Amino acid sequence: MIRRLFAALLLLAVSASLAWPARTQASEAPSGFTAAQRAEIVELVRAAMKADPSILRDAIGALQADESNVKQAAARAALEKVGPALSQNQSDPVAGNAHGDVTVVEFYDLRCPYCRRMLPVMAELLHNDPKIRLVYKDIPILGPASTLGARAVLAAQKQDGYLRLHDAIMSGPQNITEDSLRDAAARTGLDWVRLRHDMADPVIQGRIDANLQIAQSLGIDGTPVYVVGGKMLPGAVDLAELQSAVAAARNP
Repeated sequence: MIRRLFAALLLLAVSASLAWPARTQASEAPSGFTAAQRAEIVELVRAAMKADPSILRDAIGALQADESNVKQAAARAALEKVGPALSQNQSDPVAGNAHGDVTVVEFYDLRCPYCRRMLPVMAELLHNDPKIRLVYKDIPILGPASTLGARAVLAAQKQDGYLRLHDAIMSGPQNITEDSLRDAAARTGLDWVRLRHDMADPVIQGRIDANLQIAQSLGIDGTPVYVVGGKMLPGAVDLAELQSAVAAARNP
């Protein structure tokens, strides 16, 4: 980062000093600088920063914007490579409008405190915009308890209870156990015996593994991460940022 910043400042100094007389000898490489020229460039940088400290702020802002653009371009390429598996898998749990005009994909872990913090935010997003389709990608990355919970909510789909159990677990104890799952199942009207049986189905673990593979392909190593259109939003973002991403996806 420092090296890139210094390079940007050097370019700034060179651009500002294009009017200086050419001092490069004919025998020197056109793209090279003499020691004296390099020293003068450094002095130009120092003088410019002293005269206008905002130059440094602007340079840092430009570099950060460039870095963000590079990351988003890489994200778009990765999303295109993943293809329909990201949001068109018919097995994935869906909230909101199943036929919505914008799809938001949420990669999350049931035990993740930041994911839990986003629960009311996502509820408000769906409430305020009835045209959003929300796809859940369970990626249990916080240990065996997370995997246990993911198996439970995916198994609950067979009783049309994914969303009910999802909300109950996310608002319950962070340490997911069979006892806590049994209690959550009872509160949400699910058949615990059937749920426990379905959790052991190898297909459930296969779906979790597929989600983890997609997350790995996208470079996701933490939760939550939201994918809206061709943009990835990592972390517990605020409602306004989500709404902005949805608007951009709706009107590219």
